[in-house]
Amino acid sequence: MSIQLNVNGQDETIDSATDTPLLYVLRNDLRLNGAKFGCGLGQCGACTVIADDQPIFSCVTPIMMLEGRKIRTLESLGTEEHPGPLQQAFIDEQAAQCGYCIPGMMMRAQALLERNPKATEAEIRVALEPNLCRCGTHMRIIRAVLRAVDAMAGA
Repeated sequence: MSIQLNVNGQDETIDSATDTPLLYVLRNDLRLNGAKFGCGLGQCGACTVIADDQPIFSCVTPIMMLEGRKIRTLESLGTEEHPGPLQQAFIDEQAAQCGYCIPGMMMRAQALLERNPKATEAEIRVALEPNLCRCGTHMRIIRAVLRAVDAMAGA
């Protein structure tokens, strides 16, 4: 069956079963590899993307639930040559150790900052809580998001 998705501003027609998880469509069909497969159960957050303005676990969200919604992945935040403010803050703070959780952390942080551009440290901690980092770089991740708050306020 064909499903119409809007991913990173591009309309896409996906020929797949309607219960196919979005993560598989992003990685296998659209070759967008920012979102990572972690647990496959919606428990780690490595697969987090934004649907409309809400972060979602793409590994457990069937594509049929996303028709007509705007989906954004890590690739929508910037490029290697021109990173977005949040990406640059993560680079500046060296917030990634192994880096596996970082795309999901960035997408959850991006959704927060779009809703609340002046987020406090406490609000950042609550927003990022569903995403796990096994390397223990939580403090650098929080500093990076706070840096992005400052950068976006000055822009």
